[in-house]
Order: sequence, then structure tokens, then C-alpha cells
Amino acid sequence: MPKSLLAPIELSSSIELQNRVVMAPMTRRFSDKNGCPVEQAINYYSKRSDAGLIVTEGTLISEDAIGYGNIPGIYTENQITAWEKVTKAVHDKGGKIFLQIWHCGRVSHSHFHNGKLPISSSETVMTTELGNSGFQCEASRAATLTEITALIKDYGRAAVNARKAGFDGVEIHGANGYLVDQFLHHCTNKRTDSYGGSHQKMAKFCLDVVKECGEQIGFDRVGLRLSPAGHMAEIEAHPDDKFVFAHLLGELNAMALCYVHTGNFDDSVVFTELDGMTMTGFIRKHYKANVIASGGYDISTALEFCDENCNNLVAFGRPFLANPNLITLIQTEQKWIEYNKQMLETLE
Repeated sequence: MPKSLLAPIELSSSIELQNRVVMAPMTRRFSDKNGCPVEQAINYYSKRSDAGLIVTEGTLISEDAIGYGNIPGIYTENQITAWEKVTKAVHDKGGKIFLQIWHCGRVSHSHFHNGKLPISSSETVMTTELGNSGFQCEASRAATLTEITALIKDYGRAAVNARKAGFDGVEIHGANGYLVDQFLHHCTNKRTDSYGGSHQKMAKFCLDVVKECGEQIGFDRVGLRLSPAGHMAEIEAHPDDKFVFAHLLGELNAMALCYVHTGNFDDSVVFTELDGMTMTGFIRKHYKANVIASGGYDISTALEFCDENCNNLVAFGRPFLANPNLITLIQTEQKWIEYNKQMLETLE
């Protein structure tokens, strides 16, 4: 039996998990036009409640955070009420669930912002197709210092609303080329003020968001997802990005966070800009507390990672889509059903 994966772990002073298997956040668009999760979301998450921790799909911190259609939010009373049904269903089955709070930043289109360009750390141009929206990303505008202050408050308010909705905590989406990540990479952060121009200043927005959320709901209920290397959303490799993330992770060591979570699709990839390390390898080198690895793990590689450090956990994405009973399959050492994209058409 894979004991290290199934062993309980103290995620923080407030949260103990029944095992080290995490359900990774995956955008499912299970919401109505008002950003309220629908009935399908209740069934989807509750069926996977035996994961040590569920991290939800990315959820918008404000109306302006949008980048795609049918994405849930956590900024209205109706959204909070709708999410309460999800958290109750998970808790009724003994599970733990965090809400991933999200701002898309430049991964958006002026269509969603009444003709105004989407906000980012700096003025940049993207050409990527924007999910299922029918739009293509375009130019972004640099956030003013006043807007940055408001954005930080939006993250804190989203964390408070998540707790009102019954979530055990929040995961700040600081990965995969979205707003927080845009401040952390040289290709997207061209600022020369207090939020750019040096490694310390480039890390400041992320740290300010973490501090705001921690002060609002307790650092023991806050996690953070990071992508130290460029791998999506037109985040280009830069040799100095590693210094930004090394500084950031060093500062996070002084905070009693729940965890840092790798945002990657294939964590076997090594990155030149990270001195030949994987993303999780780089995070584990610089961060001393709980680390959740994610990106293409199977039972063998997951066990290997968990055996390396008592503070290690592993997140699975597609295996949880294909196998709602993944924990049972791990416990009984049975073969997993392989994921295929046709499953998304009938996913429950």
C-alpha cells in the first residue's frame, strides 16, 4: 500500500488532511451567466471528497478579473450562497476544500471590460486565442498604483467571501501567466516604480496579496500557486526570473502559509532559466514548508516525491477527472482509467 501518499498531514495549525493527495484546480466552467456555480459543480466536487484536499477551479475575485465566459466568481452574495452548497456537500463527506482565487489580468479582452483594455503589470501585447470565447488576446494596460491597491483589497475580500461560503481556505492563483504571475516575470513586468525594476520590487505585488489574504482570514488558511518558469500564456523565459522567485520564496518562508503549489502541466520538464531544475525542484530548494507538486505525476513519481520529504504532497488533475474514486484506487492498488478529452462532454 502506498503509505506515504495516504498518510495524514498537518497542512497548518488549523487544518489536517486525511492524505497527501490533492485534487488540482481545473477550469470546468461550471457556472451560470452570473458567475454562480451550478448543480453540476456540487456533484463534481462532492464525488471527489476523499482527496486530502480539493482545490477548486479558478474563481474570479471581482467582475473585472474575468478572462473567459462561464467562470465562477466569489464577489457577490449570490455567488457565496451558491458556493455554500458545494462546500457543504464536500464537508458532509469529510473532505477539505480550498477556493482558488483568480484574476486573469492580460489574459482577457476588451469585450469583457466595456471596451477598456485588460489590466496587467505593464503594457504588453498577447496574440493567444482566449479559451472558448471566440476572441484573441490583445494589448494590455499597466495598472496604476491606485488600481494595484484596489486589486490587493479585492483578493482579501475574495478570501473573506470564501470563508463565508464555507471554504477551509484559499489558494491564490499566482501561476500560469495570470495577473499575479505577470508581476513576477521580466517579460511582462516592465515597471520602474515600487512594483518593478528589481527582484524585490517585482515580488512585492504577490507578497502584498498574500499578506492581505493572510491578515483577513489567517495565514494558516492561505496557499499559493506559482510557476517559476515560463510555460504558458506567452510568458517567455528570462534568466533573471529565478532571482525574483528565489526572493519571493525566501520571504514566504517567514509566513506560516499552508503551502506553495506548483503550477505546471508536466513537472518532469527541466528549465534552463531555473539552472536545470524542474519547477517543483526549484520551489522545494527555496521553500521549507509544505510543497504540493503538480504536473503529470503517476503513482510511482508521486510516491517518490512524497517519500523525499514529510512536507511534500502531490496534486492530480486529469486522473481525478477520469477517476472520481482515485483515492480508493490508490488504496487498493488498482489500475487507473486513462483520461481522454471526450470525458469532458459527460463529466460529473
